[in-house]
Amino acid sequence: MIRRLVLWLCLLLALPAQAVAVRVVDDAGQTLEFAQPPQRIISLTPHLTELLFAVGAGVQLVGVDSASDYPKAAQALPRVGDYSRINFERILALKPDLVIVWVGGNRAADIHGLRKMGLPVLHTQATRLDDVARLLRLIGQASGHADEGEAAARAYSAQLDALRVQGGRKPPLSVFYQVWDRPLMTVGGNHWISEALALCGARNVFADLRGLSPVVSREAVLSRAPELVVGGSDAPDLRRPWQRFASLPAVKHQAFVQVDADLLHRPTPRLIEGVAGLCAAVAPYAR
Repeated sequence: MIRRLVLWLCLLLALPAQAVAVRVVDDAGQTLEFAQPPQRIISLTPHLTELLFAVGAGVQLVGVDSASDYPKAAQALPRVGDYSRINFERILALKPDLVIVWVGGNRAADIHGLRKMGLPVLHTQATRLDDVARLLRLIGQASGHADEGEAAARAYSAQLDALRVQGGRKPPLSVFYQVWDRPLMTVGGNHWISEALALCGARNVFADLRGLSPVVSREAVLSRAPELVVGGSDAPDLRRPWQRFASLPAVKHQAFVQVDADLLHRPTPRLIEGVAGLCAAVAPYAR
């Protein structure tokens, strides 16, 4: 009898674990259901790729966008396009059981095309610093790594809370954040960089604009008289184009700084490092 019981237990342990069903509601309000966690995932932005690796789902990635370069393992994955256009044939050839997109970052036409082909699409959005923790949980659940996503989210939130405790300054330093030069682009008030500036004791002079990356005129920048011009490390030279505007406070004090774009422009756990770097860059110009 005992021998039979031992044999039965051994056979039971040898059986594959039952797949856990997945059910999530994405940022577009759509419900996605899978009988088991997706094993062939495509990511269409660098930060989504990084988030998948952060929750332990990197091995499930079969394709990424051309700009996905972190972590290093992402660089070896097949490329399926970029922010301006995706290759539908290449995506279909990879036979994904889930495609993750960024609403507002990926073209609406491309997202529509993916859905039209019948592919499961997880819609995500990111505008605030806290969205990183939320996305870690969402992507963790969608990929079958809910526990890892929860742990990563808690670690990120704890680090963000620690930065917030450091506080700001009064009155805040007025800052123009220059994303690009031609056209002249900045960040609006609903962008996490605007929130990060406030955390660093600064004020985005275009915080009243609603778009994530609105285009502005040089006249508009001059009228708002920023004391400091900040840009990402991937932006063109910040200093030279403004030198002919001697009345601009930032020019008077030669207050121009560049920060790490990969850290600050991607809503991932590394955003903590980006915000810390931004605060360090802003601090010398505080009154």
